[in-house]
Amino acid sequence: MDLTVLLERFPEPVILAGGGLFVGMIFGAFAQQSRFCLRAAALDFAHGVFGARLAVWLFAFSAAVLTTQILVALGEVQASEARQLASPQSLSGALTGGLMFGAGMVMARGCASRLLVLSATGNLRALLSGLVFAVMAQASLHGILMPLRGWIAGWWTTADTGGNDLIALLSIPAWLSFGFLGAWLVAGLTIAVRSRAGLWHMVSAALAGLAVPLAWWFTSSMASQAFDPVQVEAVTFTGPSADALMLFLSPPGSQVDFAIGLVPGVFLGSFLAALLSRELVLQGFESGRSMARYLSGAALMGFGGMLAGGCAVGAGVSGASIFALTAWITLCGIWLSAVVTDRLIGDQ
Repeated sequence: MDLTVLLERFPEPVILAGGGLFVGMIFGAFAQQSRFCLRAAALDFAHGVFGARLAVWLFAFSAAVLTTQILVALGEVQASEARQLASPQSLSGALTGGLMFGAGMVMARGCASRLLVLSATGNLRALLSGLVFAVMAQASLHGILMPLRGWIAGWWTTADTGGNDLIALLSIPAWLSFGFLGAWLVAGLTIAVRSRAGLWHMVSAALAGLAVPLAWWFTSSMASQAFDPVQVEAVTFTGPSADALMLFLSPPGSQVDFAIGLVPGVFLGSFLAALLSRELVLQGFESGRSMARYLSGAALMGFGGMLAGGCAVGAGVSGASIFALTAWITLCGIWLSAVVTDRLIGDQ
């Protein structure tokens, strides 16, 4: 991607934020249309329901991971420069945070990205839960919970295993990794056909997933062409939600980057999609007990997501797309915890 013209006309932070806004709008619009939701997929799987909601997640996941790996193979994405692979990561944080995130996801009836998408459609439960999520994420990143997060994260790190690149650690040949990823796509296709899932939902799911490799591609291009250092990153919501919250509470300064544009982009994309499809509906809490459950779940996700280094999308899809070991651990933890939490307290 040649960004020379843009770099000559606009400041680098503006281009980065604009790219984040664009990628966010794509993800938000198609996540809203496809009903992309890891919680729904995990609970359907736990109940033995292999239907459209599981197919949607598999389509988005396989589209994101397969396309990212193709771009890496072509040299268009410098995965080695991503935070997940370029610096030591916490294995204990990935597992503990994933378990906490999965439980919170069931309690709040949606992961961080789902709450953001639903907020834009008029769901006030999701809006308030999303704000609690962002506050907890910020408290875990730079606030009162930072020492606790650092203590848990220090139990076991990738420095003890020799790195976080799963392909390198296991010496996986390229053909085997692509075969493994193709199996996910085949599974999604099979479930979609058997459940007679809507074509538009499946297409929308794939397009939502493609926002991840698009983000990797854009930030990699900026990193190779911009004068100032640029973080190679993709779609995630834990850190960006905390940053977006602080942007409203303090002057932007150097905070303006790709992540800052991502969160409002998702909100805007979801809002426009819901508006065009006439799906804007105001919804609130049914009771005080319901409210307590939602907000407790959001708090668990905020701390768990920051501890794990990403949310269900940030670690579970974006991190997995570059085969970061901690991302796959987080993803497994989220699925396991969601199933157990649903068994213990239900999803109502």
